[in-house]
Amino acid sequence: MNKTILMILTLLVFSLLSSSAFAKSDPPETSIEGLTLVEHDRRGEIYADPDADWSEFSQIQLQPATVSFRKNWKREHNQDEPFDMRVSDKDMKEIRERVAKEFAKEFTKVLSTEGGHQIVTDAGDGVLILRPAIINLDVTAPDTMTAGMSQTVVASAGSMTLYLELYDGKTQSIIARIIDPEAADNVGIAQVANRVTNTADFDRVLRRWAQILNKHLAHVKK
Repeated sequence: MNKTILMILTLLVFSLLSSSAFAKSDPPETSIEGLTLVEHDRRGEIYADPDADWSEFSQIQLQPATVSFRKNWKREHNQDEPFDMRVSDKDMKEIRERVAKEFAKEFTKVLSTEGGHQIVTDAGDGVLILRPAIINLDVTAPDTMTAGMSQTVVASAGSMTLYLELYDGKTQSIIARIIDPEAADNVGIAQVANRVTNTADFDRVLRRWAQILNKHLAHVKK
């Protein structure tokens, strides 16, 4: 009898541990900085300060984006590639720099041209600071510019996640955070992947992020 009860309790504990381990918890309603969850779906989440006065921001300071690859990306990519097609630390550094450069180009163009925001270099009163980070960067077929006639055909250039923090330029306090994973999807259409096509695909994602931010800023400033 005791063995039976012990077995039942063991199974019950194992079941509870398993369900809790695999359950996907919702993000907290309030962040540790006091930001409120205002939007959440399978794509990502947005936190914002409910007391922030967005109408006071007439200028934007766009800080350089930091870029980091998906964990184990290099190892997993290289294990199936011939020696002359493997990526090096130097290749990864160049990719990070290109993504950061494209981020600055697309966001500056959309926010200034389409949104009419003045982009400034210094923080201060009336300045909204954007501190962007690209995380979990996953490039399906990186072009390392190696010599040869081989071509790589892919259905998607890859994926990356935007982690964007917005700060009040006067108080230096955080007033919003946006997390949004996105894939450079070609709608399943196979295409040759190289540096040009990869850049174009990721530019479309960056432009879409900038346009979404532009719409949010226009909405909250009303």
